[in-house]
Amino acid sequence: MAAGAVGGRYKPLDDSDIRQIHEMSVRIMEEVGIKVPNKQALDIFSQNGANVDRESSIVKIPRAMFEEMVDKAPSRVVLCGREEKNDIVLEGARTHLGTGGTVLNCLDLETGKRRLTSLEDVKNFALLADALDNIAFYVINVYPNELPSAEVDVNRFFWAFSNTSKHVMGGTYTMEGLRNVIRMAEGLAGGASRLRERPFVSMITCVMSPLLLDASYTDFLIEVAGQGIPLVTPAEPLAGATSPTTLAATVATNNMETLTGVILAQLVNPGTPTIYGSVATNMDMKSGSYLSGSIESALINAGLAQMAQFYKIPFYATAGMSDSKLPDCQAGYEKAATAMLAALAGANYIHDAAGLLEFCTTASYEQMVIDNEIIGICLRAARGIEVNEETLAEEVIRRVGPGGNFIAEDHSVRHFRSEFFFPKVADRKSRKLWEKDGSLDARERARKMARRMLEEHRPAPLPEEAAEKVLAEFKDIRR
Repeated sequence: MAAGAVGGRYKPLDDSDIRQIHEMSVRIMEEVGIKVPNKQALDIFSQNGANVDRESSIVKIPRAMFEEMVDKAPSRVVLCGREEKNDIVLEGARTHLGTGGTVLNCLDLETGKRRLTSLEDVKNFALLADALDNIAFYVINVYPNELPSAEVDVNRFFWAFSNTSKHVMGGTYTMEGLRNVIRMAEGLAGGASRLRERPFVSMITCVMSPLLLDASYTDFLIEVAGQGIPLVTPAEPLAGATSPTTLAATVATNNMETLTGVILAQLVNPGTPTIYGSVATNMDMKSGSYLSGSIESALINAGLAQMAQFYKIPFYATAGMSDSKLPDCQAGYEKAATAMLAALAGANYIHDAAGLLEFCTTASYEQMVIDNEIIGICLRAARGIEVNEETLAEEVIRRVGPGGNFIAEDHSVRHFRSEFFFPKVADRKSRKLWEKDGSLDARERARKMARRMLEEHRPAPLPEEAAEKVLAEFKDIRR
């Protein structure tokens, strides 16, 4: 089981702030409501005691329903890998980081030029996620542009399952695709009940900002919840555009939106593993464009981590992105700053943290390798400093005494691997040795590592008989 690290040390909100955001959220949901242009959802809300205006499609959720349904959402969600060693537990302030998407472009590993993504990229990014030790899960991060739309869902998920034994999450584009993906996963798991016992797949069903449950995504949400598959209901308020400019109001808006999805999932199927979610950020007030690497996005997501902890629901956060077009200095500092804040705040499932550039529109193989290192640094920071009799090493200090050194001490040997983070991309050699090795910068070192992993890494294979049955049933899967 992937341990992750326990964050929660960084708290941009105090207890009074959290209570104010909660109370305002309840008032808005009771008095203003959420627009739900979906008959099936309106019926579900109405049958369970919400105030539903069918003419305007506005649903007002009373406090009692809010509190009861939020309490029904599990506080602990286990997202399994095909291999048990890759299971991740979402609860409390335990944090894990991984990929996200879905983007239409990538930087070609050989030429460095931007091009459209393909099914081969779905396979290769899944393979790279499987190989990189700090990436905990694979949210399918690229779109196979060459496929007809009817074939996209089954191909994205089948080839993700085939190339990583880590947990796979993603969204689908059609109801047929959604149902096919779940049926495919059941086949690979060895049956419907086995998939529910060990869910190695989960689904994204977005909520729109401001205060809107999109008709299509709501159909998907109801289907996934009804089938008992883990799901996340992320909202994407854009501070200054689809939410107020102030970060507090954006946190509150996101809180209301994602909780509406959580509540609907619990009304459909109480106990459904449902994850509170955010893809919130802010607008560039100079250009009016979306930003992905801003420090404000990290502050919003850190505040939302505290809100999710207040409700005792696992949190899907967004951090570790960059607005840079290349794996450069800007990408490094934007990614490190935003991922670090979210991890230290204890966000449980931080997606988009590996491989994305250019306002979350472009994926990069070498950036994914660099981000694996940034994630490792974030996890080490979140783990903090362990203080006990063994780590204080009083006996060792007494024995070595003034003027000695600790290099040869057994205590040093026992602890250096766990206490220190060892980078693989960063260069810590002398200039002389660095020049001898070709004077490569971080991007070139990461590019060489990515090529080697794609050539040499072999993920755990799918069960052969089950995979053949799935391929026989779903003719649209490209072999």
